[in-house]
Amino acid sequence: MSRSFSLRDYSIVLALVGICLFFGVAEPKFLDPRNLSLLLTELSISATLAMGMLLVILPGHIDLSVGSGLALLSGIATVLTTKAGLPSPVSLTVGLLVGALVWWVKGLLIVRERIPAFIVTLAGLLVFRGLFWLVIQNQTVPVVAGGQSNLYSQISTSYLPPSLGLMLAAGAVAIMVGLTWKSRAAQRIHGLPVEDRETTFLKVFVFAQAILLFVLATNEFRGIPLPALIFAAVALAVHVLTKHLPMGRYLYAIGGNAEAAQVSGVPVQRVVIAAYSMMGVIVAITGFMLTSYTGNSTTDLGEWMELDAVAACVIGGVSLRGGRGSVVGVFAGALIMAVLLNGMTLMSVSPEHKLIVRGAVLLLAVWMDVRLNRA
Repeated sequence: MSRSFSLRDYSIVLALVGICLFFGVAEPKFLDPRNLSLLLTELSISATLAMGMLLVILPGHIDLSVGSGLALLSGIATVLTTKAGLPSPVSLTVGLLVGALVWWVKGLLIVRERIPAFIVTLAGLLVFRGLFWLVIQNQTVPVVAGGQSNLYSQISTSYLPPSLGLMLAAGAVAIMVGLTWKSRAAQRIHGLPVEDRETTFLKVFVFAQAILLFVLATNEFRGIPLPALIFAAVALAVHVLTKHLPMGRYLYAIGGNAEAAQVSGVPVQRVVIAAYSMMGVIVAITGFMLTSYTGNSTTDLGEWMELDAVAACVIGGVSLRGGRGSVVGVFAGALIMAVLLNGMTLMSVSPEHKLIVRGAVLLLAVWMDVRLNRA
């Protein structure tokens, strides 16, 4: 048997094509190489956060504190770099470690104290935002000290040379082919249904074409932005984790039926805590990219980003009850949200209308998910 494309798959593709066509016609600058490069950077930031959200939604949990959390963690790194005078690599490492530790504690509260994730992370949303304001003392703190750039400030302002970008594209296609071949071989060995060769070839071909077009488009401006590579590394790690490692199978099993997974020997508590710890690291990485992109840590940094992360997951087919979702789907959902925000910004849509559209898209995605599950 082979997996056929679902109505959701087609609807996501059609929605994305329709949105791009609308903005391409309504605002010619939308297809400008410079704007596409900016769109890619913005997409990389939001999609990276969505990958972390995928890890905690798969086992049936949620995290509403990621927007405030990324602000706090990046704010700590910013203050350590610009005010304490620490080297930026040290400051970034501290931010990563704090993120892993704090989210590990949150995982403990959720699985061992049995406090609902909604409550724990809602409290985190408030606490982290308040701590962030204390860290930056309600001021705008730049990521550069004395006007001199550092590693921190260069995260979202660096680009790969065109030739190196083409080499990486070839490597990405080779990895895709290798993973696909390995997956098909493993399915045959275990007697599982294998997708027909034509469909597999079509997927790999489309992926290769998309990578090539992506590199050619970015090379028209300055090259591949560094945030895109960071996102690619995070997405690849999450994909390998969820599809090729035991922990990934555990995440799906817990989301499908936590009690059955426990009876089957799945270390439910350890897996959920590990998922939240990895989420903390991803939140920190996202915060570093966003702060570098904006150039400073300011009081409203990261606001509403938890909405975009959840929306990207839901639009991409992730079940809020857990047990269903993929990296590719989340990326597609994040792409739709990023294109919407970028296009509305080019058209000078007011902030209040942007919020209305984002909320409406999230509600529409949840409604469609419910309808498709009933069918």
